[in-house]
Amino acid sequence: MVTVVYAVYFKQYIVGDFRMNFFGLERNPGDLFWGLGGALSMLFVGLTSPFIGAIADYSNKKKYFLLSYSSVCIIATISLYFLSSGMIWQGVLLFIIGNIGFEGAIVFYNAFLPQISNTDNIGKISGYGFALGYVGSLVSLLIAMPYANLAFARHDLSLMRPTFIWAGLFFLSFSLPFYIFVKEKKGIVEHQKQSILKGYRRTKATLKRIREFPQITNFLLAYFIYIDGVNTVIYFSGIYASDTLGFSLKEVIQFFAIVQASAISGSYIFGFLTDKLGPKKTIGLTLILWMVVTVGGFLARDATAFYLVGLIAGVAMGSSQSASRAMMGRLMPKGMEAEFFGFYALTGKFSAILGPLLFGLTSTITNSQRVAVLSVLVFFITGFVLLRRVNENITYKNVAL
Repeated sequence: MVTVVYAVYFKQYIVGDFRMNFFGLERNPGDLFWGLGGALSMLFVGLTSPFIGAIADYSNKKKYFLLSYSSVCIIATISLYFLSSGMIWQGVLLFIIGNIGFEGAIVFYNAFLPQISNTDNIGKISGYGFALGYVGSLVSLLIAMPYANLAFARHDLSLMRPTFIWAGLFFLSFSLPFYIFVKEKKGIVEHQKQSILKGYRRTKATLKRIREFPQITNFLLAYFIYIDGVNTVIYFSGIYASDTLGFSLKEVIQFFAIVQASAISGSYIFGFLTDKLGPKKTIGLTLILWMVVTVGGFLARDATAFYLVGLIAGVAMGSSQSASRAMMGRLMPKGMEAEFFGFYALTGKFSAILGPLLFGLTSTITNSQRVAVLSVLVFFITGFVLLRRVNENITYKNVAL
């Protein structure tokens, strides 16, 4: 949805030939609107995640919140079927709602990681999770492929609309095993009103005492920078392949099916490396890969070169996200998983505001996506430097707030 089908569908079909005046220049605002939608959805999730995460910890309702956010995403995704060409603001709004549902659900999904793992295997299990997630991405792209073939043959992108229904149902179907089989650890369950008050107070207290967790703050600062670059690549890679390199939607789907395959292997292999080398070294390796991807994307002039860049990006994408989640799971105090993963989400979501907006503005003003993609390099270099300040061997256990 975010990287491939709806990204291209939105710009080429929903926005289409629409033009706006930017500083006296007529430009297609598709990149800007797409970046704005991503930024606003991430802003909302970032602002609310720590507070809701604290409530979930006190009320033992992480599964409830996960189900609620997932349902919002599923309904919004299916609703995209009813859009038609020119419905730009409706398309942006539904994307914002759906992305809030998805990214919000991830906060509570991540909070179960420390519950089902330990310090010796958290990297491997996190890697398994991302690897299987990319398997799902690959399968969903294969489901979309016949519709892309038909749309390509008839030169009519509206024929892609049923894929949004399939995507929503796919999400629903593969959410069910979690709700059925994964049990939430029981604790002292607060009254709903008490959990809200305590959630607010605990979030406020954590914000005041965050400096008592220097390694967590050091990591979150580095994560804030480098994950901005990752999110920007995810948001615009499909549009970049389509607009700059001339890929059809069919070719974009084929390309990202291969990228997902490399992401599966990257998540799996780097999951083991995370446990062997430690999350810090593993993240550093992935950031070097991201630097190569950024420069390679800028230099790529044909499909062969871009495929090579895409394979490297796939490995980097799954492994950087997996290792980062493992790092946070290792550092955080026990008993505060949802809340601290809420701050982890806040950092990741806030970081996803600047990058997409910068890319969208740069691309719109300069009329060059190549210039815009090169600007992403600064996020990976800065994040790499900041990561060196993190001591991953210091953890905080049973901290009372």
